[in-house]
Amino acid sequence: MLAQRTLKSLTKAVGVGLHSGQRVELTLRPAAPDTGIVFRRVDLSAPVDIAVNAMSVTDTRLASTISNGGVKVHTIEHLMSACAGLGLDNLFVDITAEEVPILDGSSASFVYLLQSAGIVMQNAPKRFIRVTKPVEVREGEGRTLKWARLDPFHGYKLAFEIEFNHPAVNSTGQRVEFDFGSGQYAREIARARTFGFTRDVEMMRSNGLAMGGGLDNAIVMDDVKVLNADGLRYQDEFVKHKILDAMGDLYIVGKPLLAAYSAFRSGHAMNNQLLRALLDRPDAYEIVSFDHEREAPRGFAQLAPAW
Repeated sequence: MLAQRTLKSLTKAVGVGLHSGQRVELTLRPAAPDTGIVFRRVDLSAPVDIAVNAMSVTDTRLASTISNGGVKVHTIEHLMSACAGLGLDNLFVDITAEEVPILDGSSASFVYLLQSAGIVMQNAPKRFIRVTKPVEVREGEGRTLKWARLDPFHGYKLAFEIEFNHPAVNSTGQRVEFDFGSGQYAREIARARTFGFTRDVEMMRSNGLAMGGGLDNAIVMDDVKVLNADGLRYQDEFVKHKILDAMGDLYIVGKPLLAAYSAFRSGHAMNNQLLRALLDRPDAYEIVSFDHEREAPRGFAQLAPAW
């Protein structure tokens, strides 16, 4: 059968939160089959678990935040993207503050941590959400239009288009397609960093955001150019980061998708709206597993290669 996956051993990282600026310790631990991905706030007097699912998302301003009661974990999408890219089903994430560390602003550090810990197969079938009918969410019209959509597809592929009125972004590719079956997530997507504009920094910091952001963990632009001395990691790094985010946001549904995702100017909020729209339509999806690896779509049976 195509089996679930977890870590072979635990692994740790220390960093700061992008928005909070707080120091945070992260411990990634193996979990039993059918556990899913569970964040655990271990800094509290009584640790609180927050299981990842579409309904646990309570804030999508600039990041994806999950909650259990009043206890929150912010900015989970880059770690979730790494889990999606490596096919990890079960994981405990112990965290000592309310925001996942930003590390280098991409998913690459999380991919490295997870692969260093080792990935093992478990004696339980991997379950997928297979989209059987199109589901779409839309907002605005004309210049304000944005949308995201899931279509039936035997596999998992993503297409994203951005539209920024900025010289540095306009000079790069603003549309990208990525097929998960290529096995190239770590090489082609994971290293794409989050990005922002100096003109927004003062406003964001006055609202208690981006307190931990800088040139070492984000692409930063003034009104005309990229300020990072080493430039871009990919020619189309901006839109590839949107693919990275979308993979993380969509994996919050709790199982890997079998679908074709496409989006125009979508973000964390719309990605979560899309998941909720899907779950509101039981006729538009089914839960499936594969008795034999050869029945699974290309790329799902193999372990992701190292760098």
